[in-house]
Amino acid sequence: MQAIQLENYGIENLKLAEVPTPEVGENEVLVKTTAVSLQYLDLLTVENSVGLNIPLPFIPVSEGVGIVESVGNNVTRWKKGDRVLIPFVTKWEAGRTTPYHNAVRTGLQTSGTLAEYTVQPENTLARTPNNLNDAEAASLSVAGLTAWAMLMQAGVRAGQTILVQGSGGVSLAALQIAKISGLKVIATTGSKEKEQKLKDLGADEVINYTDYPEWSNEVKRLNQGEGVDITLDVAGQATIAQSILSVKEHGFVGLVGFMSGSKLSFDVFPLIMNYIRLQGYSVGNAQDLADLVNAVEKNNLKPVVDSIYNVNQTKQAFEKLKSGEAFGKIVITF
Repeated sequence: MQAIQLENYGIENLKLAEVPTPEVGENEVLVKTTAVSLQYLDLLTVENSVGLNIPLPFIPVSEGVGIVESVGNNVTRWKKGDRVLIPFVTKWEAGRTTPYHNAVRTGLQTSGTLAEYTVQPENTLARTPNNLNDAEAASLSVAGLTAWAMLMQAGVRAGQTILVQGSGGVSLAALQIAKISGLKVIATTGSKEKEQKLKDLGADEVINYTDYPEWSNEVKRLNQGEGVDITLDVAGQATIAQSILSVKEHGFVGLVGFMSGSKLSFDVFPLIMNYIRLQGYSVGNAQDLADLVNAVEKNNLKPVVDSIYNVNQTKQAFEKLKSGEAFGKIVITF
């Protein structure tokens, strides 16, 4: 089969290669990949910029969709031709995560989705929503699921206010999920061009953080003088202090990314005095993903796709991801 292999660290070392097609176990499913979606973690993996030291050669990328090609002898839930979402945490069926669940993640501890075929466990695959094409659905199992699981963990209620940050896949998914849940949405961006795109997607207010470096003050001005109920921090080092200052007493700060750095330094005083809940989160389980699929179908949600590349343009797709210019997800199709 064809696959994109990382032969040495760096985008320039992503190569289209012929590799053996994986064999299917009795409780496994062979999935023919149709589309994959890039996330920031994939760039960190390819460039080894945080010292993950993935053994090489390696097939990268963590999220994607495909069609069932064949099933193992004991598989009953899936059949040839079913459209499915490929799981990120492949052993996590339901409930809270454990060291057992966290041990294997697609595109990290096991080969990623940038291959013509992958083998997946029967019990953590999810069906692809009927209202989405493959490019739209490709980002649900990581970006979409991270936003969904975090908002469910935060206990969202209609009438609350959420602050979403930037225009990456998790933030835009959180915006869309928040709107169907009846929340007011304040969004941030550093781009004048993206301000209107965020409003078109449903943001009630947009703050350009280049105009307001201390954007927590502007958040409060736009929300009747008080902080928001929830924010998802996607950048880490450069934004965490402002995120904490942006939420009200008993507010929720979900830490889901580290685009500006993973070493955090902030004043704990407002965190303690305002009883703020700060929680890290990294995707959800198979049951969460099934719930998200139902919500996507019932509300006809359409994940935002910035651009689509074919597998021969993988390097260009990663360069677009690295540029930070995308509004929504970058997809590669097979």
